[in-house]
Amino acid sequence: MQKRDVSKSSKSETGKGAESVALAQGLYLVSTPLGNARDITLRALDVLAGAEVLAAEDTRTLRRLMEIHGVALAGRRMLAYHDHSSARDRGAVLAALKAGASVAYASEAGTPLVADPGYQLVQEALAADVPVIPVPGPSALAAAITVAGLPSDRFTFAGFPPAQKGARARFLEDLAGQSGTLVLYESPKRLAGTLAEAARVFGADRPAAVCRELTKKFEETRRDRLGALAEAYEEAPPRGEIVLVIGPGTREASAEEIEAALRKALEHQRLKDAARDVAEAYGVSRRDLYQMGLGFED
Repeated sequence: MQKRDVSKSSKSETGKGAESVALAQGLYLVSTPLGNARDITLRALDVLAGAEVLAAEDTRTLRRLMEIHGVALAGRRMLAYHDHSSARDRGAVLAALKAGASVAYASEAGTPLVADPGYQLVQEALAADVPVIPVPGPSALAAAITVAGLPSDRFTFAGFPPAQKGARARFLEDLAGQSGTLVLYESPKRLAGTLAEAARVFGADRPAAVCRELTKKFEETRRDRLGALAEAYEEAPPRGEIVLVIGPGTREASAEEIEAALRKALEHQRLKDAARDVAEAYGVSRRDLYQMGLGFED
């Protein structure tokens, strides 16, 4: 496949703002601010200024963002592509890409495709041999994991839990075996119920953080145990966008159960990795597990 060069804006490199420059053919995935308009990157502004076609999860939000930063629409097409878009809508974007156009696709807030629409669009663009170029920037996931005050060396992002109570319980139970920190997006109306179910599944004493309205005027991060958070938000439901971060827990288990877990992990992992994962899951010494595993080889 022929390598394609992507044009760069000289002004963005010197920090003087956006410049309308020709962009090579491709689907540019543009991350947009969560709330504070100044969180936009200089490169994102350059791409929004230079793309031949604009696509957005919410066209009104993108128009407003461009107005704030002085990026003119200048007669260019702006297409809507969101959760309720049809194959026809996706086809309009793909037709522009296949014709050789540069298309900037912007999420309503944050990074495209992270619990946002766009997967099928990217998949079909790649199948058509159209370049897909990330334009990184704001992300609620990254912002929350940094301020939660919980271990961040390993985490699982699971998106939005199901709305129905039974499906939500099964969803969380499936995540109970995950080691490391867990990150979820949630509706403020369902937060209390999700916290209560999480307290049942993971334990009421599991540490957690509710990150609300990140980067916005009423930004708040509340850190406590799952049980206490569930009670607090049951009494006073929150408003705004929510990211729920649940810290890793430890389990009390017998020596036999731990040994069985290590043997099972060794079926598909190296000893070093198996010892690490089982140690994190059960809250025991990684070194002791490594020595146990060496004994299996005798």
